[in-house]
Amino acid sequence: MSSSLRRGALAAAAIAFSIASLAACGAGHNAQSLQIQPDHAATAVGDIKIQNAVVITQPDLQSTGPAVVAATLFNEGRADQTLESITLPGTGKTAELKPAKGSGGLVVPAGGSLIIGGKDNAAAVLPSSRESVQDGNAQKVTFTFSKTGDVNLQAFVVPAESFFSDWGPSETPAAPGAPADAATEPPADASASASAGASEEPAAG
Repeated sequence: MSSSLRRGALAAAAIAFSIASLAACGAGHNAQSLQIQPDHAATAVGDIKIQNAVVITQPDLQSTGPAVVAATLFNEGRADQTLESITLPGTGKTAELKPAKGSGGLVVPAGGSLIIGGKDNAAAVLPSSRESVQDGNAQKVTFTFSKTGDVNLQAFVVPAESFFSDWGPSETPAAPGAPADAATEPPADASASASAGASEEPAAG
C-alpha cells in the first residue's frame, strides 16, 4: 500500500471513530456534550474552541451540488461572539452561513456552543468544486469570529456517506428530466379518468 493510500485509510478510520462524538454534540448543549474530547480537527484560540470540524461533500463524485462544513464551536468568554465567515484558503471558497431558524448571523453565546451541520442546526454551505475540495484530503479551513478573529485548522474532507449521511449537504441535484414529485403524483389525465369512472354507476335494470 502506498504512503498516500495508507494516510487516507488512517484518516478514514479516525473520522469513523470520532463521529460518535459529533453525533453526541448534535443531541444538545448539555454538560455531557460540552465535555467531549475529540480526536481530530480541533483547536482553540482565546475564548473560542472548535471541535469535530469536517468538510462534507456530495456522495456522488459526478455531482455538482454543494458541500458543507460541519463543526461544533464553543465560547468560553463572557461576551457573545458572531461567526462572521468560514473560508477555505487557497480555493477561493466561502461558505454561505445560515442560522438554524429565521435569519441573521450565527452567534456563539457566552459560555455556550453552536453546532454547525446536521438537521435543525445552523448550516455552512460551500459551492461545489471537486477540483479544489477533494475527498480524503486535509483541507485548511478558516473560521472568522467578531472578537477572536481568524481561527485556522485542518479538516478532513469526506463524502456524505455512512456516518456522515445525516450531516452532509441537504441539496442533492435531481436526475435530469425527473422531477422529484414525478413518482408520487399521478398524471392529471389519469386522475380525471379515475374520478369520472368512480362517478358513473350502472343504471338499475
